[in-house]
Amino acid sequence: MSEVTLAQVLEARDKRASQQRLLLHTYHCPLISFTMNIAGPVKISPLIERAFTVGLRELDCNLPNHLIRHRSTHMDLTGCQAMYAVDLDAMALKKICTALEDQSPLGRLFDMDVITTDGEKLDRSAVAGHSRNCIVCGAAGRVCAARRLHTVPQLQSATRSIMEAHFLAADPEHIAVLAAESLVEEVSTTPKPGLVDRRNTGSHSDMDLSTFLASANALKPYFRKCVTIGIQTSHLTPPETFPLLRQAGVSAEAAMYRATGGVNTHKGAIYTIGILCAGLGRLWLPEAPIPNIRALLELCGQMAAPYAASDFASTDGSTHGQRLYLEQGLTGIRGEMAAGLPSVSQIGLPAYEKALCAGLSSNHAGAVTLLHLIANVSDTNLYHRGGPEGAGFAAHMARSLLDSSTFPTLQEIEALDDAFIARNLSPGGCADLLAVTYFLHALKTFV
Repeated sequence: MSEVTLAQVLEARDKRASQQRLLLHTYHCPLISFTMNIAGPVKISPLIERAFTVGLRELDCNLPNHLIRHRSTHMDLTGCQAMYAVDLDAMALKKICTALEDQSPLGRLFDMDVITTDGEKLDRSAVAGHSRNCIVCGAAGRVCAARRLHTVPQLQSATRSIMEAHFLAADPEHIAVLAAESLVEEVSTTPKPGLVDRRNTGSHSDMDLSTFLASANALKPYFRKCVTIGIQTSHLTPPETFPLLRQAGVSAEAAMYRATGGVNTHKGAIYTIGILCAGLGRLWLPEAPIPNIRALLELCGQMAAPYAASDFASTDGSTHGQRLYLEQGLTGIRGEMAAGLPSVSQIGLPAYEKALCAGLSSNHAGAVTLLHLIANVSDTNLYHRGGPEGAGFAAHMARSLLDSSTFPTLQEIEALDDAFIARNLSPGGCADLLAVTYFLHALKTFV
């Protein structure tokens, strides 16, 4: 990371003052000048940028959007800066900014100055009644800063600790929300051949849209726990993380059954997305919480593979999945996960993102992506319901639709839905892979 000189800091300050004068002259309303309180010669880094983005988001959420006349951001060697012109009383703006500085976990690092239309900077003590405490020792007022009682390394360490603590708490929750939302997005995608969606209950009589929504909500704490397990076991080998996930998965299944009245809605997703969340935790860094997707999938395969091999070796045919493994050699979701989810990385994600790039809505893109998965994945749910003939029919019909059109219409997919229902076919394994596709795509926009 590059260091900034005093001359550069002073030049940036002069430019900021010049911009403030221009904005006051142009908009004739108070300004918010938002910068980060960063000690030392390094004023910008990926972690500082993340913290600054949080501040921007909190400002945007708390300011009346229709009163914002100007909003600009700038990041360079001298640090992060945002400028707002807001058609609101300056004292009201200062109260908003002071509340964010005092209440946000990152607020001690936010420097949100309010400039009146006369060019005066409002003092926070006029609103809060006090100055800010020392970032290192917590002493009240500005005594520590005025006397330089703490070294720059101490200030930098305290600053980093504040940012790391915030993201260590916030990121697992954010990831869990995205995971649960991917389940909601999957069940809401309509039409889906043979599956529960907004059109019908597919080939199912014991579940509907509300069943899946209740299950997704019940599983959010589990996904958060999986991220935390990954963070806490990142010093161990990948396979050593897996037993803790199994324990958490058992509890998650119980929560799912409580929420659904005993219906299995997301057992496959508990396995796949739970492992993905743990992988995210193992690779988590406060400045870069989402790793390269390829690296994530490779790690997840390393976590799952030894246990999948052990499970297959001890298969006795007592379950539907075990019988399919013995009779057809189908490894199901365990084999898919052990291989690093190739059906998602090579089929699901490329198909979904190609459809989005072509201008399809997320719903239509998801419906088309599901067709690609049905056409190419050996779904044990289809074999269980329809045997090899039913699974072959499903793959053939999906492939025929895709051969006739790159992006089949929703009406064409509805007709396939009716055909699947008539044969009591339900590609539940492909539905889980669609949810994973949604989840991994969402991670690409994680900030």
